[in-house]
Amino acid sequence: MIKSILKFSVLKIKGRTITFDEKVRDIDLLSLLFTQGFAVLRGLLRFRKVVFLGNNVVIKAKRNVKFGKGVSIGDYCTLDALGHEGLCIGAGSSIGSFSLLKVSGTLKSLGKGINIGCNVGLGDFTHIGGAGGVEIGDDTIAGAYLSIHPENHVFSDTNELIRNQGVSRKGISIGRNCWVGAKVTVLDGSIVGDGCVIAAGAVVNGVFPNHVVVGGVPAKILKEIKNVK
Repeated sequence: MIKSILKFSVLKIKGRTITFDEKVRDIDLLSLLFTQGFAVLRGLLRFRKVVFLGNNVVIKAKRNVKFGKGVSIGDYCTLDALGHEGLCIGAGSSIGSFSLLKVSGTLKSLGKGINIGCNVGLGDFTHIGGAGGVEIGDDTIAGAYLSIHPENHVFSDTNELIRNQGVSRKGISIGRNCWVGAKVTVLDGSIVGDGCVIAAGAVVNGVFPNHVVVGGVPAKILKEIKNVK
């Protein structure tokens, strides 16, 4: 009975099916049902729509936040949407606990924005800045400690403090249906195509085509992903 309720709820809210391991007990599912029920209640109270909000979620510049249906925000997350285009998270996407999504790092020059597609899954402790703009395509998934920085400090003048030399911003784009490993860092100006895999611990600083595996510091193409016939 509980499994049927959860399957129906996920299908209606997230738009996808869910299966359970045979070892999962009804008591475990009942606990999950109560937890998610309270998360939905928090979302309804704060956004008047079906959004799952975990415990102690901080949301700043709420007017600039756009959530699609069934978005899940984990416990102790901070979402700061102050910026030109704000923060948009597409339907069915989830942000792991203890994550920070911050469009602007300074009030002197507001950031562009963060746009996360539909059915995207980002792991715990994700850190995304939005200064130069960040785009993450639909159905992309990422492990814990993903770090995205669309901004660089200027340091060409040795007679001036680096912090006083300003910044450059190009923006970052990660395509659709990518798998990003744990502890990946993506630097300003990087473009990752659709269907790519980024190995855990990689530092991405460049432009990569569709359907490749990249890894290393700095990241480089390790192999192409081809259909096996």
